[in-house]
Amino acid sequence: MKGIYRFWAGLALCAALPFVGTTAAAQDAAPAAAPAESPPPPIAARNFAGRPAFWDGKLSPDGTKFSFMRQGAEATQIVVTEIATGKLVRAFASGPTDELQWYRWVSTDKLLLSISSPGKFYDQDARYLRLVLVELATGVMTRLFPRSNVLEADNVIHVAKDGSYILVAIQPSVTEFPAVMRHELKPDGKITTVQAPRDGVFSWVADDKGVVRMGTAFVRGQERIYYRPVGSTELVLVPRPAEERGWEALHIDGDTDFGYVLSEGENGRVALRRFDFAKREVLETVFEHPEWDIDSVAFRKGKPYAAFYTAERDEVHWFDPATAKEYRALRRALGDGEVWVTSRAEDESKILVYAGNESDPGVLYLFDPVAGAMKEISQFRPELDFRALAKPKPVQYTARDGTVINGFLTLPRGRQARGLPLVLMPHGGPYGIRDKLEYNDEVQLLANRGYAVLQPNYRGSGGYGEALFEAGAGEIGRKMQDDIDDAMDWAVAQGIADPARVCVVGGSYGGYAALWSVLRNPERYRCAASWAGVTDWNKMLIYDRRYLATRVNKWWSARVRGDGKSQDLDQVSPYRTAGQLSRPVLLAHGTKDQRVPIAQYNIFEKAARTAPVPPQTLVIEGEGHSFSKPENARAWYEALESFLARHNPADPAPATASAATAPESAKVPAAAP
Repeated sequence: MKGIYRFWAGLALCAALPFVGTTAAAQDAAPAAAPAESPPPPIAARNFAGRPAFWDGKLSPDGTKFSFMRQGAEATQIVVTEIATGKLVRAFASGPTDELQWYRWVSTDKLLLSISSPGKFYDQDARYLRLVLVELATGVMTRLFPRSNVLEADNVIHVAKDGSYILVAIQPSVTEFPAVMRHELKPDGKITTVQAPRDGVFSWVADDKGVVRMGTAFVRGQERIYYRPVGSTELVLVPRPAEERGWEALHIDGDTDFGYVLSEGENGRVALRRFDFAKREVLETVFEHPEWDIDSVAFRKGKPYAAFYTAERDEVHWFDPATAKEYRALRRALGDGEVWVTSRAEDESKILVYAGNESDPGVLYLFDPVAGAMKEISQFRPELDFRALAKPKPVQYTARDGTVINGFLTLPRGRQARGLPLVLMPHGGPYGIRDKLEYNDEVQLLANRGYAVLQPNYRGSGGYGEALFEAGAGEIGRKMQDDIDDAMDWAVAQGIADPARVCVVGGSYGGYAALWSVLRNPERYRCAASWAGVTDWNKMLIYDRRYLATRVNKWWSARVRGDGKSQDLDQVSPYRTAGQLSRPVLLAHGTKDQRVPIAQYNIFEKAARTAPVPPQTLVIEGEGHSFSKPENARAWYEALESFLARHNPADPAPATASAATAPESAKVPAAAP
């Protein structure tokens, strides 16, 4: 089932951020021509490159402190302040080569951090994931599982309600399957094994009382579920019913054998269902959307209170009427836009609220429900005038094999939607990830420069049901690439795009797709720009075996290669044909990228040196997979803007061609050298 690995699939190449809002209907036809308005003035690339002053803001459980991450001069920092006074409580920084993966409050005076550090694993470069306990009162930072030599040591499966201990699924040694260990959350905290390893079991689940209740194994390609019934000391193998569909355990009640799972229904949609784990059967469907997969569920006191799914934008179904009422009130107070409560104190005394939308970067507020007071904390892009930004719209087209593909089209303001230069922008991931209606700096930059931007959610994307997701298995560079080509054909058929002025731009997997577009079908595309793109899939999978957790890598590798398929990945790896490059390419990468290593850039750049049109290159020292510093984002945006202006220039003034006037030529002319 895809839901089990949706989060981890994103980690393979990219990540996404959540918003919440209302559904917009998909469009089958071309949008109406732009209204009679003048194009907005050019917005400097540096304004799109500005990073938020901070991110990942959270409230302490008692609502007295506010924590956030920010970029320091040399490293990412976690800062904790008092809400009442604004006074600094503590500030911590990662090491210069470390990456902060995530953090969470475990009590009113303790934070838990996950830190990724470089190292060697059997003489190969690798990243080690470690947990660090932070005690605010003393400022003491304690590395947990200090003597462990395995790669992954941050898989937390349970946190005690009082913050006294955690349960972590971790390999006792590199030759064993994971055990579950209990670690007291204090300096020199006691470590005990509460569940020994079991052959084949790579995933463990604890109930809400901290008892390990379930383990999942794959033996000779078959899934096995070991389950501990309530009150029992033994794990037993639960037979799989013949009619069972895939499912993901979300919550197990510590007093019963019942709980909740995400599982597929008859229509292929992932839904929230109440489940009997001892019998391995569905008891009832709690919530199922007829069109969209459920992505995640929030629980309070053992019961679901919100189910989240992604339509054209992220949506939420509230089980709690009081919370639904609260959201309606917040939306009325903050005007026409998306509203999302990002964090709240346990007693509801303080709430963090985000407000924004796909054409407004947004604002973070602190809300006091008792006082009815709303205080602005930070604007996410204060340099931008959101009134000058473009409004993305949902679109839909049919691929050559009949598959329905959804996507998003952003048209430049003040220009007729006829014969425009087009930028295709495939998303990263690629599996289980998708684009949606949300603010995107790069999309807005290009629309401001006069380009139409089309973001196709090609097969393999998440949220559209099992059929579309499974259709992407083993189709990297093949049918997934067809979907991108067919997006261009749709835009041309609608009259929106000039077929002689189409470029592909992307990052991560999208960067791969951009490179592959001009190598596989140079007759279609004017140029391509790739940030952190994969160029050799076999080498990438070898790297992933060291970077990703074992359970994640097995799934990821199967997705890329295709279950039951013998796909030759060299046939769809850009570096193999880089010497034939005949279209301009902007090839860019960060030297400290841990998701797609700089080696992927190096092999393509070397192979393309003797190509008819060698790539233009950009290497950013010290940057990772995504932009951490505004100067690095600015370097990429300005290079991209200059590259497109040279090889696929936009119209200097609003288009004047009528609906009866077709673009000059359906043949792609030779691009500028």
